[in-house]
Amino acid sequence: MEEKNFSAEDILSGARIVAYDLTVPELFEESIRNKEAILSQRGALCVYTGKYTGRSPKDRFIVDTPSVHNLVSWTNNAPCTESTFKKLYHKIKCFAKNHKIYVSDNYVGADPQHKLQVKCITEYASQHLFLKELFINPDKPPVTPEGFTLVCFPSVLADPHEDGVHSEAFVVINFDYKMVIIGGTKYCGEMKKSIFSVMNYILPQKGILSMHCSANVGKDGKTAIFFGLSGTGKTTLSADPNRRLIGDDEHGWSENGIFNIEGGCYAKCIHLTEETEPEIYNAIRYGSVLENVVLDPRTRKEDYDDSRYTENTRAAYPLEYIPNAIHPSMAGHPTAIIFLTADAFGVLPPISRLNPKQAMYHFLSGYTSKIAGTERGIVEPQATFSIGFGEPFLPLSPLKYARLLEKKIQQHNTKVYLVNTGWTGGPYGIGSRMKLKYTRAMITAALENKLDNVGWTADPIFRIEVPDFCPNVPTDLLKPVNTWSDKAAYEKQAAKLVGLFAKNVKKFKGEMDDDILSTGPRI
Repeated sequence: MEEKNFSAEDILSGARIVAYDLTVPELFEESIRNKEAILSQRGALCVYTGKYTGRSPKDRFIVDTPSVHNLVSWTNNAPCTESTFKKLYHKIKCFAKNHKIYVSDNYVGADPQHKLQVKCITEYASQHLFLKELFINPDKPPVTPEGFTLVCFPSVLADPHEDGVHSEAFVVINFDYKMVIIGGTKYCGEMKKSIFSVMNYILPQKGILSMHCSANVGKDGKTAIFFGLSGTGKTTLSADPNRRLIGDDEHGWSENGIFNIEGGCYAKCIHLTEETEPEIYNAIRYGSVLENVVLDPRTRKEDYDDSRYTENTRAAYPLEYIPNAIHPSMAGHPTAIIFLTADAFGVLPPISRLNPKQAMYHFLSGYTSKIAGTERGIVEPQATFSIGFGEPFLPLSPLKYARLLEKKIQQHNTKVYLVNTGWTGGPYGIGSRMKLKYTRAMITAALENKLDNVGWTADPIFRIEVPDFCPNVPTDLLKPVNTWSDKAAYEKQAAKLVGLFAKNVKKFKGEMDDDILSTGPRI
């Protein structure tokens, strides 16, 4: 039978049992009673997500309808038909008729002027706890049904042949019906990122820059934002004990300043220790959700070094679990922007400054290395270019976001730095990962204006300016060639990366001004 009313109310009206707005203790009890999760030694709820331990980009779609066709960038978003959506929606609705489901009303967007209500409907209580920690909980239930609906039923499987998708997993966004439906995957990151994609569609059309970045603010009131893909250090570097946390992953930049889109954090915790990342380590406690973290079978002690399930082990916790987080999570216009990259070639400087044109070039390039486990099939770092350091989540033309960023940098005279948290002394497998203490020292120096009066030297290959000195950082580390014993090998790796940059920016030929494209590495 063809569905005619695609809405949360339609799904809930036919559901067998609806558990609405359960508390954190109730969701803990339900999760354990349902055998969805086990309790860790520190009191967190630990879940295992099966074969999907990261996002599955090929299974993510936007419904191609007349109202969105000319707005969505189909070069980096996969379309699906309305027929595909209706078939999958029917499976979702049928599943709800025979199962208990969990429902709550939350919202995203800490700025009251730009928030979006989200009705969350999940199969698992543990998923609902995740959303309760990652989204923002209202003080009282909303009085209007306006907003988006997010439905996640991992037990609902697609049939690639009949449904027109690629596998049993699917993440489908329908802007006409204001709905996201997810099935076939238990990975909680799909829920969070799908709503981020929704905000990336809505906010820029209002003149607000939506960003895949973390953000914090100093005691002097100066805000900094950190762009970067998963694994580059956004969460770690923004959780600074000397600065107040705004958020770790998703933000908007409006006429009022920076605001967090979320109400929680979703941190990678592979090799996590209390010594290196005390804020994150201590946030993992009762109320938190651990994903794919190995526990001792008897003591339930967390083993953050065990990657038997994935390198992409995760912890979700509310912002208030970080002692110096601010509430509401909003701050002024940023005085500094940090582009984070994990360079697997080991040739980019650990810190460099960018002029506005170079900032546009590197924003559009979004170079980093995909870290093992973040996506299915990634087992070691791979060089990748992701526009805005978040291309998979950008429904609109990339140039829409880039031009908004350029406008705001110029309007607020914001300084921009490129920071390499990747490899030094050689490529992945030969060199070593940049030490966190040095990265922190460089970022601290930049944010505290301690690099303003040092000498700067232009890198002859990448044409970005490198400081001659940085407090608490070995001078030789600042210029990558000095850390390589084999200088010829360094030149070879640098040339390889330059070639990849040049190949990547060709897609902007004719769309972006030549004075921006020409600021990249020397070809």
